[in-house]
Amino acid sequence: MKPHYHKVPIGLAQSFGIRHDRKPNFGTQWHFHPELELHFIINGRGIQYIGDTVSGFSDGDLILLGENLPHTWRCSQEYFRGDDEMQAEAVVLHFSPSCLGRNFLELPEAKQIPILFEKAKKGLKITGQTKEKISQLLYALLEASPLDRLIHLLQILNILAESQEIETISPGYSFSHLHNLSEMERLEKIYSYVMGNFRKNISLEEMASIANLSVTSFCRYFKKMTNKSFFEFLVEVRVSNVCKALLENTVPLEIISSECGFQNISNFYRHFKKVTGMTPYVYKKTVASGIKISRKVA
Repeated sequence: MKPHYHKVPIGLAQSFGIRHDRKPNFGTQWHFHPELELHFIINGRGIQYIGDTVSGFSDGDLILLGENLPHTWRCSQEYFRGDDEMQAEAVVLHFSPSCLGRNFLELPEAKQIPILFEKAKKGLKITGQTKEKISQLLYALLEASPLDRLIHLLQILNILAESQEIETISPGYSFSHLHNLSEMERLEKIYSYVMGNFRKNISLEEMASIANLSVTSFCRYFKKMTNKSFFEFLVEVRVSNVCKALLENTVPLEIISSECGFQNISNFYRHFKKVTGMTPYVYKKTVASGIKISRKVA
């Protein structure tokens, strides 16, 4: 499956576009466009395909995508069931590298911005205080006057260019991959099977059969495509669903972990802390207190 070219709608009287999306899910089409994209996920969880990397996304993630970087955010299955209460929500900013004028990036005062744009071609995840500042500016952009829109965009670029709170998402990606990514169909089959069956034991033999590969070839293929082992990915999916269940009901943790595929409670605690950086009790208390946290879970 090759990524689809997507025409980004930007108003004739605007140099860049910003929108606030609220919809059942973020769609499934893997696509690219010449504009950079700053994507702030307010509500939603699932798997993101960015460049040649597959990883989880969740509420509060902030991603900067460079020009022509293929991407999609595939929400978890519950977002496709037609439940009006399950809404994916995001603020999305699109802008071309030359939106501030073709000579702008050549100014000595702007020398850090082309460096940022080059880094963004591999996808960037923004974290920490930088994420908090940028998310506030994105909300302000939605209501800003025309001149203030430009000022806010410059503020966003300045903060991002100077920040150290940035992680590269797809470090091995290059644009030449764009025409050799039929493997995404296979990844989609793997993803769909895991999301529908993570509560039960899943063997490497099962997954290799679904991918039409030998077990050895499947393990090598999955590691190459996602930068993690299959079981690391499976654990992240299970932990993500435990996190969701912890916040939605008062069922004992032993039952929640078992229903999400963890058969051994001591192994569950170890995996949960490795993925989230905290214990289930601290996680629930932290979220309940309104403190925003960064998670690696799907």
